[in-house]
Amino acid sequence: MRVLASWCVRHRRLVVLFWVAALIVVTALSRQVGSDFSNSFSLPKTQSTEAIQLLEAVSPKVSGDTEQIVFGASHGATVADAGVRTRIEAMLAKVAKVPHVTTIVSPYGPAGASHVSKDGTVAFATVTFDRQAQNISTTVANDLVHTAQSADGPDLRVAVGGSVAEEANKPSLGGTGIGVLLAGVVLLLVFGSIFAMALPLLSAGASLGIATGLIALLSHVMKMPQFATELTILIGLGVGVDYALFIVTRHRQGLIAGQEVEDSIVNAANTSGRAVLFAGTIVCIALLGMFALGVSFLYGLAVSAALGVALTMFAALTLLPALLGFIGPRVLSRRQKTNLAKNGPRIVGAGTTGFWPRWADFIKKRPTVPAIAAVAIIILIALPFFSLRLGSSDQGNDPVGTTTRQAYDMLSAGFGPGFNGPLQIVTEGSGPADQAALARIVTDVAAQPGVARVTGPTVIPTKGGGEVGLVIAYPTTSPQAAATTTLVYHLRQQTIPGAVKGSNLTAYVGGTTALFVDFSQVLSAKLPLFIGLVVLLSFLLLALVFRSLVIPLFSAALNILSIGAAFGILVAVFQWGWLGGVFGVNKSGPIESFLPVMLFAIVFGLSMDYQVFLVTRMHEEWLKSGDNRLAIRNGLAATGKTITAAALIMILVFGSFILGGERVIKEFGLGLAGGILVDSVVIRMAIVPSLMFLLGRSNWWFPRGLDRILPRIGFEHAEDQPEPDDGGGGPSGATRLGTERPSLRPSPDHRRAG
Repeated sequence: MRVLASWCVRHRRLVVLFWVAALIVVTALSRQVGSDFSNSFSLPKTQSTEAIQLLEAVSPKVSGDTEQIVFGASHGATVADAGVRTRIEAMLAKVAKVPHVTTIVSPYGPAGASHVSKDGTVAFATVTFDRQAQNISTTVANDLVHTAQSADGPDLRVAVGGSVAEEANKPSLGGTGIGVLLAGVVLLLVFGSIFAMALPLLSAGASLGIATGLIALLSHVMKMPQFATELTILIGLGVGVDYALFIVTRHRQGLIAGQEVEDSIVNAANTSGRAVLFAGTIVCIALLGMFALGVSFLYGLAVSAALGVALTMFAALTLLPALLGFIGPRVLSRRQKTNLAKNGPRIVGAGTTGFWPRWADFIKKRPTVPAIAAVAIIILIALPFFSLRLGSSDQGNDPVGTTTRQAYDMLSAGFGPGFNGPLQIVTEGSGPADQAALARIVTDVAAQPGVARVTGPTVIPTKGGGEVGLVIAYPTTSPQAAATTTLVYHLRQQTIPGAVKGSNLTAYVGGTTALFVDFSQVLSAKLPLFIGLVVLLSFLLLALVFRSLVIPLFSAALNILSIGAAFGILVAVFQWGWLGGVFGVNKSGPIESFLPVMLFAIVFGLSMDYQVFLVTRMHEEWLKSGDNRLAIRNGLAATGKTITAAALIMILVFGSFILGGERVIKEFGLGLAGGILVDSVVIRMAIVPSLMFLLGRSNWWFPRGLDRILPRIGFEHAEDQPEPDDGGGGPSGATRLGTERPSLRPSPDHRRAG
């Protein structure tokens, strides 16, 4: 790390030129090639997938996605009026020419007679594609929506509902600009220098600019969901600014201690930079651990988010040292430079004045009190987690004004909310007995409580002499409702098996609503494996770095607590509707099925960041003194201000995404902001030091046999040279700057000391 940092400082023009050139080239390529985002995923051995595959095998024309073009007449008109009908039929003729559209069921044809509401003011046409929505490009989605809305007029509203239309909704980055602005304000308050404030933002901005371009290019190679770029920016801004903050802080400490600019930058990269490298690696491991779930939909999210984190980490280790070399002592605040010129270099240790030294002394004297209080707070916040219901929020949660939301509201008003998510019952059989069983399915499903209407069956002959039947069932409840999920399971487990009993007919319940029910079930079943894998890998890495078994163990346990608190907040706001108006949640509903996986990976990784930075400093003090209580006290006093400032930046950046219109991005933003708040303030600043005081020297216990055979992965340390608490901004605390690396285990005398 020392060699890399030194090279970057001495060749800073080349380094900056490389990053600028990379940004220009990648941006130009991505704009030239474009993107091919897709929400594609497959769920093998599920009924929804079996239904799709069966229809694809016998009739690709009816196997694809089904969209609904909804018409709402107003000002006394009805859809039966001649002028309205003429415009609708002309528009449907144009829609038939949209790529991949195979059939259209018009409300004016015999098959669409039931597609007109009782009062004649609402109607819908069903548009079927030859492929699933995840395999239809955004260009086609935009074409569909624009063509449909060409029939809009003073007396007629036209909207499109469905997964393809969802792709045409423009993604919103929410309050990204506000988040960056607030992060800049915090950095300015912390550093007291415009130059120091700008560097973390420049480092994160350059790396994320390249990351978004690469994600667009990768979308042609692997399936990337449409919001992958938003999620990458969301995570990358937080971690990128934080990583740069830690390195810049350490560098300023070196300058105040009297070091030359290059030496200070190199030592900052060699200490805090190593912590950044390790913390970023853990975040990437947690994200890439989603591959263990075997769900293709998550692969693109994992790769894009990990790519963003890796590039921000690389920028902090290369671009940032080069930029620091350019600005030299101007990274210090005016007051710090004046104080340095007047009083000379100063080394102040962990300090005895200020909030964080006093807080560290308080916990040292009474570790039980803050630990109990903090655990009680987390339990209270996490309680709603036990009511967590996973699912897929329907288009009734889309921002007001989007075509999908308008279609949802019109269908709900004209026919009922269940018409926004019809179920497809696909059967396969041959002979009279199977035909009779298919008829019983139609009758029994229509009589099933919770079913509003059944249409069909549509019978498709197969090459082998058999028949494939397609029955459409409309629930009485919305696609996201718990009752609809219960209906799917009831149809699969009781109603349909009873109807086909005594025949050879096979039947599957599919459709988009059923597909997301299966998605939730598959992810829930594999979640324990994913959590276990991520926790195990992080445990091993922390054990190698800190030569301790106790610290990694309670680190993993506490990280799970912070994740529980994050989900408690999400359930209260998005599922229960508490403070929904404050966060722009216009309708309560389930938490997205894939959110536990993503949120666990991200919060777990970011929690490990703060644990690494906190315990790294404590570890330095332990290696220096061998006194456990002194090491914990000084480590907390020295890093408390830095960690909470870094966490505040993350909270502001993540919180700004709540201002976006897309529900899933709001969920990510609030979940991450809430999780980081609880983790950085309650867990890292209260529970961790309290536990370490109570555990005593056991914190650093590591079997001698393992110590001899396992590789050493640690951080080089530095001589004591913190920023003085002179009011010039920046945290105070001891660091160790030196060229020799001390032993990773204290001497026997040290081990007896604390």
